Amino acid sequence: MVLVPDSSSDNIPTTEPLTVAALETERHVAISGWDQNPRIFALVDTATLVEAEPQLALDGAADRAPGALTAIEQEDLPQTSSLESLLGRMAWPETVHGAALAVERVVLPPGAEHDLPQDPEGAVEALAKHPQREDVRLLVAVHRDGRAVCLLRQRAHDRDDRVATGEDIAPGLVHALRATFEDD
Repeated sequence: MVLVPDSSSDNIPTTEPLTVAALETERHVAISGWDQNPRIFALVDTATLVEAEPQLALDGAADRAPGALTAIEQEDLPQTSSLESLLGRMAWPETVHGAALAVERVVLPPGAEHDLPQDPEGAVEALAKHPQREDVRLLVAVHRDGRAVCLLRQRAHDRDDRVATGEDIAPGLVHALRATFEDD
């Protein structure tokens, strides 16, 4: 279990618990640099966590806010080549209020993908060498109640104050992460 440290001293410009947890988690992931495997975090109620484990209490104002969430990294995930397969097998206990996923992607400007080869292996190779490619890290956080927030960090503009925030930056990942909270 790895807890994401509180970064409330970094003047996070929001008080909405899911957004605060997403920003703290994204900054935690960013500390490890680029070229990382996907990382998944459970989001748990901070007050409940501290009640059960008082030694984990942090001293940030965000941690004392009503509804505050703490991210706990899920280590030792099953090895799979497919993120979709991994998420499709995940389910959370009731004590988990949300989840966050950090994943790196390569994106191209609109229309540039038309130049890529049709075969998957050739497309991956061409994408890696494409002069207009952009490396990005997405962090998608969802709450059990349906709320979601997406963060996007570009390698070319790798600064905390340049992270884009929105609800629909990665709709497919939001849907897949929300599905981990659905009952069969």
